[in-house]
Amino acid sequence: MCAKAPSSGADLVFLDLEDACAPVAKVGARAIAVAALTGQDWGRTLRAVRVNGLETPWCYGDVVEIVTGAREALDVIIVPKARTARDVWWFDVLLTQLEADLGLTKRIALEVLIEEAEGLANAAEIARASDRLEAIIFGAGDLSASLKARVDGNFDPVGDYPGDFWHFARVQVLAAARAAGIDAIDAPFPAYQDPDGYRRSAVHASLLGYDGKWAIHPSQVPIAHEVFSPTDEEVADAEESIRIYRASEADGVGAIGREGKLVDAAHMRLAENTLYKAALARAEQAGA
Repeated sequence: MCAKAPSSGADLVFLDLEDACAPVAKVGARAIAVAALTGQDWGRTLRAVRVNGLETPWCYGDVVEIVTGAREALDVIIVPKARTARDVWWFDVLLTQLEADLGLTKRIALEVLIEEAEGLANAAEIARASDRLEAIIFGAGDLSASLKARVDGNFDPVGDYPGDFWHFARVQVLAAARAAGIDAIDAPFPAYQDPDGYRRSAVHASLLGYDGKWAIHPSQVPIAHEVFSPTDEEVADAEESIRIYRASEADGVGAIGREGKLVDAAHMRLAENTLYKAALARAEQAGA
């Protein structure tokens, strides 16, 4: 799996020392991760490792051994089951000391999973806990267990539910990310043989404003790229909306009608969001 990861087409790949490793394999998995990070050509793909959580006996050793072994070949540490801002602070301090001790020239970033009830309640504080933080991730699996939700293996409710089961939690994580100025990443979709289901889940997250979604199988990666990139029609509409509005604004008009709909400053922010995401998608394609 490590050997296949760089060719998956994902923007970021993380090697998992946490849930994917049985307890007896966790210590040995560190060397496998270091070898993969340092011995493979990852191209433009960001290289990350998800370490074990602070509540485990492996966390400190994971960070020390991975950073010491991988050095500049590591871009991101993913922190699971963050409950408070202090959890993130602990990783920040340890990384700061390791970087100084090892003489690293590149600063290692952090991403944090919100997958505990306490973490969801503290999401806003967690998202602002360190300037290393680049993203927070909605983790539906462990959050299901923490909330004692009645869900199936795909984290969907086992009975009829009036609405989107995860809407509130998703918005909490999204709002925390936006307030902190970092990315929001949606939860994985375990049913990897259900591409239509993955697409629906990705579309729901994209419509809310999420920046991306985890993929647990290579077949899910191109779906995510497609869903989270604005369409040509959306880009053209945003460009035309801005053009018409700016022309009217220059004449002293702050709100206009376009195709039977009001267009004002708020719509300009939405249009600029679309063009920003389109620029990111073009840059990614150009570098592929």
